[in-house]
Amino acid sequence: MSKGLKRIHHVEFVVGNAKQAAFFYRKAFGFDQVAYRGPETGTPESVSYVMKQGEIWMILTTPLRHEDPMNTWLTMHGDGVRDMAFEVDDIDAVFAKATGAGAEAHSEPHALGDDLGTMRTAAIRTYGEVLHTFIQRDDYKGFLPGFEIREIKGQGTGLLCIDHIVGNVSDLQMDKWVDWYNETLGLGRFVSYDDKDICTDFTALRSTVVASDDRVIKFPINEPADGLKKSQIQEYIDANLTAGVQHLALSTDDILTTIQALRDNGVEFLAVPDGYYDTVWERVGEVKEDKERIKELGILVDHDENGYLLQLFTRPLQDRPTLFFEIIQRRGSDSFGKGNFKALFETIEQEQALRGNL
Repeated sequence: MSKGLKRIHHVEFVVGNAKQAAFFYRKAFGFDQVAYRGPETGTPESVSYVMKQGEIWMILTTPLRHEDPMNTWLTMHGDGVRDMAFEVDDIDAVFAKATGAGAEAHSEPHALGDDLGTMRTAAIRTYGEVLHTFIQRDDYKGFLPGFEIREIKGQGTGLLCIDHIVGNVSDLQMDKWVDWYNETLGLGRFVSYDDKDICTDFTALRSTVVASDDRVIKFPINEPADGLKKSQIQEYIDANLTAGVQHLALSTDDILTTIQALRDNGVEFLAVPDGYYDTVWERVGEVKEDKERIKELGILVDHDENGYLLQLFTRPLQDRPTLFFEIIQRRGSDSFGKGNFKALFETIEQEQALRGNL
């Protein structure tokens, strides 16, 4: 635990059509739809569907009234992550620490409840228009007050938990937000990559990972770096109009089975550059998985002194080139695929060129 943050409780997306988004995440990624909140449950201004797989909890929310500020949010950013919520033991202490260190309050600590009990919540603002909600569950027995159980099972694809969540910020803003997370939430600097680590002949970025002491919460923060052409981070900033959440990395313990299931469901992934597998095994060494299956499925592999990892990135999950998912399996490695940065960037540059945004 890092100064009161226990874990990521849920991630909330604002989407243009929550019913359709729930169907997509159920059919494409295998999430279960487990709960619902809307006009029928006493919330006339919006609808929300709760999706779950393993320990991953997502809320998909759509505003129903034209004057709702979330409609402006959607117009500005499109479908994307609005809130990364934390479970905490002492909400007053966490909120006071954060706001005392300079975090802007979105909502003060207050109680919520229904027939399942009571809990307390509060929220602060972080980069862009993203929030961090704090949740102190107390004796509350359900997910969150106001939700009703409405279950529709998906066919799980082996996704287990959120490994990390990546934010993109504007040029020369990364260090500011790294310091902000350390001072407000106690998430310390874990690892950094500069524009020599993450670059191609055309584009580059810088990245620093902040994390809780137990590494349960890991937030890489990216910023664009100077290059001959527009980096993927700047493309994101342009499409989102501000800083925001770039991707969620979802963990599996059998990436071959997970990626096969996702591909069968129609999930689109970034292609691996030509020649990638000609040299990767010399760099990575031996792995437990079938190398031919890794190649067939187009999975990236990297290693560090503690082991190796396997990872693959989806294409953007909406028409704007903003939010996407990463699927990751760790075999000891606690890094973020540094050896794959160049290959990943080259593939993203190909996609940018097709969009006319390179």
